[in-house]
Amino acid sequence: MENASFDVDQPHSMGTTIIGVTYNGGVVLGADSRTSTGMYVANRASDKITQLTDNVYVCRSGSAADSQIISDYVRYFLHQHTIQLGQPATVKVAANLARLLSYNNKDRLQTGMIVGGWDKYEGGKIYGIPLGGSGSTYLYGFFDQAWKEGMTQEEAEKLVVTAVSLAIARDGASGGVVRTVTINKDGATRKFYPGDSLKLWHEELEPVNSLLDDVSASSPEPMVS
Repeated sequence: MENASFDVDQPHSMGTTIIGVTYNGGVVLGADSRTSTGMYVANRASDKITQLTDNVYVCRSGSAADSQIISDYVRYFLHQHTIQLGQPATVKVAANLARLLSYNNKDRLQTGMIVGGWDKYEGGKIYGIPLGGSGSTYLYGFFDQAWKEGMTQEEAEKLVVTAVSLAIARDGASGGVVRTVTINKDGATRKFYPGDSLKLWHEELEPVNSLLDDVSASSPEPMVS
């Protein structure tokens, strides 16, 4: 048997699923928790939703190291901004900082982010710094059917959790648990959904009225030659 070779310099698949949804009064951000290095799951319960300010959060995808350092820089600059102006930064300011840092270093970074939050000027806002997580290809059709204008907070939270659970079921690079944060004028509320509480999809359900049930239930007579 030949020894399997592994090229440490080959490109790694850095799959993930991150989602941002607006509703009447705020935003809901959600993410899975699987951090992978190629085919190896490095962390099954990572937190991909990072706080930038009291009213702004970011969902991170791509290289964990790249997205973490961008988040750290943005958080630092927003802190300085708040001290200088004497009021919290808006969601647009936070998103622009993340965009500038990402695009000015695009030759060295592999990361995409969703910046979302609430401020008194524009309410709930979401901005994408696009890369496209691996789970996104499974969700375009789902959101075409499920998303609607003017959702309530409960509807938006349910939509985000359902969408992430669908991506986890379909996408091998997404997995683990679902984490969400809801941001509105009252502040931010984080929620955690363990894997065994998520919705099961078709191929994950126990077969009902299956042909296999009929075969196992019947006891055919042995063949006699």
